[in-house]
Amino acid sequence: MAKVVTFGEIMLRLAPEGHYRILQADNFEATYGGAEANVAVSLANFGIDARFVSKLPAHAVGQAAVNSLRRFGVDTSMITRGGDRVGIYFMERGASQRGSLVVYDRAHSSISEASLSDFDWDEIFDGADWFHFTGITPALGENVAKICIEACRAAKKRGITISCDLNYRKKLWTRDEARATMSEVVKYVDVCIANEEDAADVFGICAPDTNITGGKLDRDGYKYVAKELADRFGFRTVAITLRSSISASDNGWAAMLYEGGEYYFSKDYLIHIVDRVGGGDSFGAGLIYGSVCGFAPQEKLEFAVAASCLKQTIEGDFNCVTVDEVKKLAGGDGSGRVSR
Repeated sequence: MAKVVTFGEIMLRLAPEGHYRILQADNFEATYGGAEANVAVSLANFGIDARFVSKLPAHAVGQAAVNSLRRFGVDTSMITRGGDRVGIYFMERGASQRGSLVVYDRAHSSISEASLSDFDWDEIFDGADWFHFTGITPALGENVAKICIEACRAAKKRGITISCDLNYRKKLWTRDEARATMSEVVKYVDVCIANEEDAADVFGICAPDTNITGGKLDRDGYKYVAKELADRFGFRTVAITLRSSISASDNGWAAMLYEGGEYYFSKDYLIHIVDRVGGGDSFGAGLIYGSVCGFAPQEKLEFAVAASCLKQTIEGDFNCVTVDEVKKLAGGDGSGRVSR
């Protein structure tokens, strides 16, 4: 069985019931999630040996975050305990023409104040085949960016495949800060994952003839973006998710893959959104799963897109689906009929 290590922050997610706005809410549903934690859960559900690495307080809320991962079989043995708080994010679900809203309360979280000495990467990477992180993690602070680089160096020495989802978050840092830091980080990356905005926000690489707010996506433009990323940074593989937002409730969903000098495009899905948070993370997990299982490029792309399509029909950050469910959708059965 392949072993995948992910590194990042897991947060407490507080969401108003249904489609209430934060200003209306008297009650909040408490769950846990975060980009790299979401990937680890997806992979564990697919039968992969997934290890999540972070730093969390030793108190009860920190333990609850750890337990949220353990229930899905994620290896939490390398989570460092210390610091005072778990990061929080408030999630207001959008509907129709009203977009979703995220409010962060993550300053001074344990992972954001972590140091290089908190992690023994030789021990963490023992037996590992793949290392995954996102651009959210180095955005947590200069200290965390240094930890990411140290982790990448340790993984590269061991011959471990490294993947990074660019995941630009404007509420965490500026475009200039992201470009300066990520230009150093991605020197170690083999597989780059991005969405329709990340390449432009982080590296200034824009897809021609594309208007994401107007729902227009041009495939030739994304071929240009993928090749430019690969040529500039030496990525072995570039994957780009393609979301056309009809409204907050209904999205078109697809992706492209650039690998071995060839371009691959997935089938298109029309999703009625239940919860889109974690959609990109589940795509990354599907791509990693297909890669470690030796799927052909088109096959692993279709698996990743189907996995992320299903995630957006599930409440919460985590993608609670099986390999068989993903393969069923990827194979063309998107009827949604009752399984008895």
